[in-house]
Amino acid sequence: MSRLLADAQRLRFFLFSSLLVVIAVALIVWIFPSQHAFNYEYTQGRPWRYETLYAPFDFSIKKTEDQLKAERERTAKAKVFYFDLAEKLSSYKEEITSLLRIPSNTASNRNQKLLADQIIQVHSWIDSIQQAIVFGEEIEFIENVKLIKGNEAVAIRPEHLVSITQHKENIALLSSSLFTESQLEQVKEFIRGVLQVNARLNQTLTDAAFKTQLEQISLTRGLVPEGSLIVAKGEIIEDENFQVLESLKYEYQSSSIEASNGIFIVIAYAILVAIVLVLLMLYLRKYRQDIFENSNQLVFLYTNIVLMVFITTLLVEIDERFVFLSPMSILPLVLKNFFDARVALFAHIITVLIIAMTLSNAYEFVFLQIVAGVVVMIGSNELQKRTNLFAAAFQITLVYLISYTAFHGLNQGGLLTIDYQILLLFVLNGMITLFAQPLIYLFEKLFGLVSDVSLLELSDTNSKLLKELSEKAPGTFNHSLQVANLCEASANAVGANSLLLRVGALYHDIGKMAQPEFFSENQILGTNPHEDLEPVESAEIIKRHVIKGIEIARKNNIPDRIIDFIRTHHGNSLIYFFYKKEQELSGAADEEDFRYPGPTPFSKETAILMMCDAVEAASKSLNQPTYEMLDAFVERIIDTQVENGQFDTAAITLQEIEQIKKVLKKKLTNIYHVRVEYPE
Repeated sequence: MSRLLADAQRLRFFLFSSLLVVIAVALIVWIFPSQHAFNYEYTQGRPWRYETLYAPFDFSIKKTEDQLKAERERTAKAKVFYFDLAEKLSSYKEEITSLLRIPSNTASNRNQKLLADQIIQVHSWIDSIQQAIVFGEEIEFIENVKLIKGNEAVAIRPEHLVSITQHKENIALLSSSLFTESQLEQVKEFIRGVLQVNARLNQTLTDAAFKTQLEQISLTRGLVPEGSLIVAKGEIIEDENFQVLESLKYEYQSSSIEASNGIFIVIAYAILVAIVLVLLMLYLRKYRQDIFENSNQLVFLYTNIVLMVFITTLLVEIDERFVFLSPMSILPLVLKNFFDARVALFAHIITVLIIAMTLSNAYEFVFLQIVAGVVVMIGSNELQKRTNLFAAAFQITLVYLISYTAFHGLNQGGLLTIDYQILLLFVLNGMITLFAQPLIYLFEKLFGLVSDVSLLELSDTNSKLLKELSEKAPGTFNHSLQVANLCEASANAVGANSLLLRVGALYHDIGKMAQPEFFSENQILGTNPHEDLEPVESAEIIKRHVIKGIEIARKNNIPDRIIDFIRTHHGNSLIYFFYKKEQELSGAADEEDFRYPGPTPFSKETAILMMCDAVEAASKSLNQPTYEMLDAFVERIIDTQVENGQFDTAAITLQEIEQIKKVLKKKLTNIYHVRVEYPE
C-alpha cells in the first residue's frame, strides 16, 4: 500500500512538473519576438570569423548616415521657394520726369541734353523695378524660385527676385552732378515712397515641397540578389561588405517572420526553450528534491523566469539597446533570498540563454549577464540591511560598465566611438536593482515564502513556538541555542547565510517537544525511559522527533526553508548506540530500522547544521576534555559524516569543512575553558 502511495506521489510530481514546463514554454513562445535574430557578431577592420556568408534572400543595401546627410544637404541647396504674386508697381515715369525737369530759360542746350539722358536712366531703372519680383523676407540662399500665378507655379530666374532691402541700397547709389543736393534727395525720397513689396514667400507650400524632396531621398543604394557572396571566411571586413552586413542585419531585425518559415522557427525556439527548462527541472529533482516536491516553490521559480523573459523582450521590441536596461540581476538577487545560491545562479543562466536566442549580440549579452549574476552570488548577502543592497547594486553597475567598455575596446580597437547612452542604461539598470527588496516582500506574500526579514522575526526566542520549546524541553532549547551559536560562527567563516542557519538551528529539534523525556538533555531526574524499551522501539522514538518536528513546524506555519533544517539535520545517519545494543542483544540488526529517514543535507547551511548539532550533542559526554581530546573528537565526528556520504549532495567543499572544524574546535575550547598547550 505504501509503495502504491509513493508511486502515486511520484506520478503527481511528474505530471505537475511536466505541465508547469509546458505552460512556461507556451508563454515564452507566445512572447517570442516577431523579428529574426541576426546571430553573427562582426567588427569593421577585423576578419570574418564564420563560414562564408551568402545572401539568404534579395535585400537592398542601406546608405550610411554620412551618405544620407550629404544627400540631405544637397537637397537643401536645391530647395524650391514658392512666392505669391501681389500687384505690379504703377508707372511713375511722368512724376519722376516732372520732378527732375529744369526750366528751359535757366538751362543750356547741353544741360538739357544731359538731363534728358539722366531721366532716361531713371526711367530704365524704374522699368527694372517693375520687372523684378520684390519680396520683404531676408532669405540667405535662394537658387530655385517659382512664382505662383493662379493655379500654376512658374519658374523665374533668381536675378529677377530681389529683396526690398537690396532696392533701398540701390537707391542710395543714385547721384547726378546736374542735381542739386535737395533735388537728388527728393528723387530718392520719392522712389522710397512708391517702392513696395509685390511678392510674398509662401512658407507652407515651400515647406511641404521641401518635405516631399526629403522623402524622395532613397535610403538604399543598390540590391544584393539572393545567393550573392557577402563575405568569405577570414576576409577582412571593409567599408563595403560591412555596410552590406549591416543592411542584412537590418533586414533580419526589421522584417517580420514569413509564414513559410515562421512555424519552423517558432517550433525550433520552443524546443530549445523546453530543453533548458527541463534541465532546470531535472536539476531540482536530483539536487533539490524539496523544491521539486513543492508546487508553490516551483510555480514561483518558473514565474520569475517567464516574467524576466517577458520584460526583456518588451524592452527589446521598443529599442534593441534597451536589452541592457533589463534588470536581469534582480532575478538571482530575489531567488537567492528564497533558495540557495546554486539554484539562483542556475535559473539565472537558463533565463539568460533563453533571451540570448533572440538577440543579435548574444555573446556579449550572455557574458555581461552571467558575470553580473556571479557577482550577485558573491557579493549580495544579508539584503535585509539596506547598505548591503546598495553595495550589491553598485557592484553590479560597476561590472556592467567595465565589461561593456572592455567589449567595445575589443571590437572597435578604441573607446572614441563608445555609446554613452548604453553606459547610462547600465547606471539606470543598477538603480532598478534597488527594487529587489520590495519585490522580495511582494513575492513573500504572494507565494507564502520566507525572506531574511521573516527570518529575523523567527529568530526571536520570545516567539510562541520557541517559548513552548523552552517550557516543555528546556534541555533541548538550551542545546538549540548552543548549536545556533556554533552555526553562526561557522557560517561566518565559510560565507554561508548566518541568519538562515541560526533560525534553522533554533527550530531543528522542536519535534522533541512531543516526548522530551526520551532525550538525554531533558532527563534531569536521572531516569532513562529507554531502559524499559527494546532498542528498535527506542530508535523509532528517536527517529520520530524529525517527523514530529516537521508536523509541528507546518502546524505553526514555519516556512519550508526552516523545515529543511528539521528534516536534514540527521540526514540518513545511523542511530549507532541502539544499533549496537540490538546487535549485542540479538546478535544481528537491520540498519534500516536504525537509520533516520533523511534526506541528507543539500545546501551549505543544512550541512553546517548537521556538523554543529552532532558535535554539540556529543560534547556533553566529554569528561574533563583536553585540547588534544577536543581536536580528535571534532575530527572523528565530522570525518565519519563525510565518509558516510552525508554531504555528497550539499554545496560545501572539503576546504570549507576543514574551516568549520577549526571554528568548532576553537568554540569548544572556549566553552570547556581548555588551555592550549604549546610546545616549549
